[in-house]
Amino acid sequence: MKVSKSFKWEMGHRLPFHKGKCKNLHGHSYRLFLEVEGDLDDNGLLIDFYDLKVIVNPIIEELDHSFMVSSLDSELVELLNGIETKKVLVDFQTSVENITKYLVKRISGSALPKNIIKITGRVYETQDAYAEFSTEINGKV
Repeated sequence: MKVSKSFKWEMGHRLPFHKGKCKNLHGHSYRLFLEVEGDLDDNGLLIDFYDLKVIVNPIIEELDHSFMVSSLDSELVELLNGIETKKVLVDFQTSVENITKYLVKRISGSALPKNIIKITGRVYETQDAYAEFSTEINGKV
């Protein structure tokens, strides 16, 4: 069985290595479609949507209206440290592919029910462009 819930947030980033516009500071209205897969419990639930929100919303709140910056981008890290702004410092370049993997790994490390065996995240950076990443959890599949 699979269930899915969506989450959205606004966040800035840049890709300093990029040859085009993405080298510039900019932001997106991100949307995560999170799909969890596993066996139904005795009540016929995979996971309660409220419980999924309790796990995911703190992560989304951390990202919302922040600037995600790679620790490899020392110039921007220095700039952001010099102003009072919400930032999320990560150890990877902030492509949508890496952001998707980051979110799925963080969520899969949470206190999910034991019947969950797989998580898939699809992060839309724009309305028509997304990255998707899946991981198996709890030693199953």
